[in-house]
Amino acid sequence: MKKTILITGASSGIGKATALHFQKLRWNVIATMRSPEKETELNNLENVHLERLDVLDLASIETAISNGISKFGKIDALLNNAGYGAYGPLETFPRENIVRQFNTNVIGLIDVTKAIIPHFRKNRSGVIVNISSIGGQMTFALGSLYHGTKFAVEGISESLHYEMAAIGVKVKIIEPGFIATDFGGRSFDFQTGEIEDYQPMINALMKQWQNPNNTVSPPSLVAEVIYNSVTDGTNQLRYRAGEDANFLLDNRRKMTDEEFFEMMNNKLEK
Repeated sequence: MKKTILITGASSGIGKATALHFQKLRWNVIATMRSPEKETELNNLENVHLERLDVLDLASIETAISNGISKFGKIDALLNNAGYGAYGPLETFPRENIVRQFNTNVIGLIDVTKAIIPHFRKNRSGVIVNISSIGGQMTFALGSLYHGTKFAVEGISESLHYEMAAIGVKVKIIEPGFIATDFGGRSFDFQTGEIEDYQPMINALMKQWQNPNNTVSPPSLVAEVIYNSVTDGTNQLRYRAGEDANFLLDNRRKMTDEEFFEMMNNKLEK
């Protein structure tokens, strides 16, 4: 019997690339998104089932999981991919934006995971894959909110793996570097504010992000890493995705805080 994966945030970027990759490799895919009626590609593929799921809506989470099980009989893997990035000086962020960032990237991930665990526990099997980031192990300027959520995802996932092991379920963390997605569009909340003190840093960061020499990987690369994490049968917890992820995370581990901050500040000054 074919195995089945449920993916959140499957309308674009890493989520959509992963849905396409697993479908190509003959998995059943429950592709969830906030507006499935707008999807024009995944809905035409064999063994792909679209469901509405908003990680901020508990009822939609329960319904999507229930309908997915009814459709395919069993869910073997969950990919918690839905999320976005909030960047900018902390002082400039309205509280509602702060709450939305943590509700989406952290509480939403917890709610989806919590909802599917009883199904995995009943089957004594399953894989939970959480999309973190290199930003869950290191930080960039102006990313206190985004990095706060990804550091939380890392801690939640690492601790969760102990209790999931007791019921035969594996937990995996994916740490992509810079990926060519719409992260700069609808999945991005950049607050510049009007406080002059922060403008030089904002301008430097924007210039660095727009540097044509940046190493950027396609979403399909992350999809391959996700597939490997689900199917390799190991207890490995963390998986990197992208050459820049290896470079930055390796340097973060071997450098002191001061050395790493100096390297990152030098990048902003170029």
